[in-house]
Amino acid sequence: MSFADLIALMPLMILAITPIAVMLVVAVHRSHSITAVLTAIGLAGALISLPLTSSPETGQVTMLLIVDGFARFYIGLLVAAGFVAVLLSYGYLQTYEGHCEEYYILMLLAVLGSAVIVTSSHFASFFLGLEILSISLYALIAYPRLKAKDIEAGLKYLVLAATSAAFLVFGMALIYAALGTMELTRPATFIYSAAAERRSLPLMTGLIMLLVGIGFKLAVVPFHLWTPDVYQGAPAPVTAFVATVSKGSLVGLIVRLFGQVDIAALGSLFTVFTVIAVSSMIFGNILALLQKNVKRLLAYSSIAHLGYLLVAFLAGGSIGPTAVTFYLIAYFVMTLGAFGVITVLSGPQKEAEYIDDYRGLFWRRPWLGGTFTAMLMSLAGIPLTVGFIGKFYLAVAGVSASLWLLVIVLVMTSGIGLFYYLRVVVAIFAPPPQTNTPKETLPLAGELTLAGLTVVLVGIGLLPSPLLEIIRNMIA
Repeated sequence: MSFADLIALMPLMILAITPIAVMLVVAVHRSHSITAVLTAIGLAGALISLPLTSSPETGQVTMLLIVDGFARFYIGLLVAAGFVAVLLSYGYLQTYEGHCEEYYILMLLAVLGSAVIVTSSHFASFFLGLEILSISLYALIAYPRLKAKDIEAGLKYLVLAATSAAFLVFGMALIYAALGTMELTRPATFIYSAAAERRSLPLMTGLIMLLVGIGFKLAVVPFHLWTPDVYQGAPAPVTAFVATVSKGSLVGLIVRLFGQVDIAALGSLFTVFTVIAVSSMIFGNILALLQKNVKRLLAYSSIAHLGYLLVAFLAGGSIGPTAVTFYLIAYFVMTLGAFGVITVLSGPQKEAEYIDDYRGLFWRRPWLGGTFTAMLMSLAGIPLTVGFIGKFYLAVAGVSASLWLLVIVLVMTSGIGLFYYLRVVVAIFAPPPQTNTPKETLPLAGELTLAGLTVVLVGIGLLPSPLLEIIRNMIA
């Protein structure tokens, strides 16, 4: 490895060294505040180091990793989301009577795993990153261990992740048998070659099994079985982390996996993706209509949003990856903001997870009520928000590729989504219940984080052009 390769790997090295440093500090002296600060410093250091990796010499680092503009952009997005989750977690865990320090070590490892996934150019490094991410999430989801549903959520995620891993490994084995290589971009491009016909069955079977494994991780229909249970049982900041960082890394992977080919020409694979996208948009929104639990509502909502995102992914071309990435950023901001409000109002002992818990929130806490309303309206795609701009670009990408069925389903199901988001908004602005509950002080870190997310939400919604230009330059 050259010096340029080491520089290119600097963000990953910082993400790997930080949990070790935090673990050594914890072994000497346990302190929630010190651990949280060290974690935030490590994540900030990884973000700051990203511009240093942008020299012309950076690219393929060994046969396992590639650090190009695409990888740097996605690493920055995932690390930033992890940083927000850490800030939200600090206030949430302040009332936890047990040890909190291991929580931050697990979160750092999860961010590291997600960063490895988006820099992978080989199935071996992809699987290694996926397992680092998954094993960390097993413990994070069940971390408080105060209620039966915490353990239940962790066990259900364990079963889902194990099933996903089984499909992924089997799929990788079939792809290797067909191609004799485990390079990530080879399977999709090989389909176009003249020799593909006699090896198409094991290759296509392997690709479909790979997509099934990724489908479990993305929690799209029909692989969403226990996802709402996991969202409900996990601590609120961990739910935000799972909904963003975990899914975002897999989105980055499939964009890299199929980004160099015309997906519409892949025949049966294109049909599979189309069925998943349509099913996710329809069932995600319809099932969300039935929910009284806000965390479960947002879980089904996230399934629908992944379906929306697949519209631009299937469109491909020059606009497809740009629209996917832009909407992923919008989804990150909206989801972190929505779960951030839940986190600020919650604690390990009891979470504000039902719609009735938010009745009259605007009159009791105007700032939080307004923030939650802005996030929900953006998720619904109301104009002047980043969610509206994101859905607009998804629709433009779909129309440019003549994916009329997907575009029609996107528009219609977005209308359904508006109804259940408005249910929560109506509760927020309803008259508050007549109780004498004392007003508690909310965590400062959480409130400042929500303020920043709200500014980003409105800012990108009003002026999306600079971000779009950055995305085009980075992921070209």
